[in-house]
Amino acid sequence: MQARLAWRQGWFAALAGLLLLLSGAARADEALDWLNRAAAAAKQQNYSGVYVYHHGEHVEVLRVSHRTHAKGEMEKVEVMDGTPRQFLRINNDVYCHLPDGKNVRLERNAPRRFFPALLPAQPARLLDYYEAKLGGSERVAGRSCQVVTLEPRDGYRYAYNLWLDKQTGLPLKSRILNEQGSVVSMYVFSEIQIGKAPDARLFRNDLAGKQIQKASLDQPVDATWRVTPPPGFDRVQDAVRSLPGKQAPVVHLVYSDGLSVLSMFVEPVDPQVQRLQGLSAEGAIGVYAREVDGYTVTTLGEVPNMALIETGNSLQRK
Repeated sequence: MQARLAWRQGWFAALAGLLLLLSGAARADEALDWLNRAAAAAKQQNYSGVYVYHHGEHVEVLRVSHRTHAKGEMEKVEVMDGTPRQFLRINNDVYCHLPDGKNVRLERNAPRRFFPALLPAQPARLLDYYEAKLGGSERVAGRSCQVVTLEPRDGYRYAYNLWLDKQTGLPLKSRILNEQGSVVSMYVFSEIQIGKAPDARLFRNDLAGKQIQKASLDQPVDATWRVTPPPGFDRVQDAVRSLPGKQAPVVHLVYSDGLSVLSMFVEPVDPQVQRLQGLSAEGAIGVYAREVDGYTVTTLGEVPNMALIETGNSLQRK
C-alpha cells in the first residue's frame, strides 16, 4: 500500500510539473502573440495622438500622426515644447525640419522609428535575449491595455514593460527599467485616436526654398576598425556624419538587438576640445569614452554600463 501511495504521489508530482511547464510555454506563446500584434499595429494602423517622453529629469510632449497608404507609411512627429522641431517620415526616409525654417536634415534608410514603433518586424528573435511574460490589464489614455514584460536574459540590456491596446495591439506606453528597477525612460500616450486616417494634407513635405542637409555624407565607412558588440546586437547602420561642433567628419556605427540600441562614434582627437574619458551620462543615456590610436571612441545608449564598456573596449584596428 505504501509503495502504491508513493508511486501515485510521484506520478501526480510529475504531472503537476509537466502542466506547469506547459502552462509556462503557453503563456510565453501568448506573450509572443501580443508582441507580433504590437509590431504589426505600429506599422499598419492609422492613428494620431499626443504622448509624453520622460528620460532622466527631462520631459517632452510630442504629437504624432501616422497614416498608411498603398505605397507604405507616412508619419509626422511634432515636439510641442521647448525648441520647435518637426519630423516627417516617409517610409524609411526621415526629414527633420529645423527651427530656422530654412534647413531640412534628411536621414535616409533610418533604422530607428518613432514611438509607438518600438518592436522589430519579427519579435520572436527577441526571445533569445529577453523572457517575455504577460502582466495584468491596465488603462492608458482611457483604453484597456495588456501589459507585457521583457526581462533580459543577460546583463547587456535593460528590462522593458509594454502596455498594448487590447483592441488593436498598438503600444500605448513603454517603460525601460535598469538593474535596480528604476525607470530609465518612458513613453506614454495622454490621448490617442486609432483607426481614423489623419488628413493627408498633414504630411505635405514643404521643401520649397529650403536647404536639404544630408545627415550622412555618403562616404564609405573606414574599414580599418573592428568592433565586437554584445551578443545579439547586430550592426544596423553605419555612416560618416558632419556633426555640430566637430571639425572633422565622425564615423557613426549603430548596433541593435531589435529593441535595445547602442551607438558608437569614432573621430580624430581634437586637442582644442576637452575630451570625455570613462563613464558618464547625458540624462538617461549612458556614455563611455576612450582614446585609441589618436581617435576618440564614444559609445552611448540606454543600455547597462557593461554593454557600453565592452563594446567601446572592443574597438581595434584590423
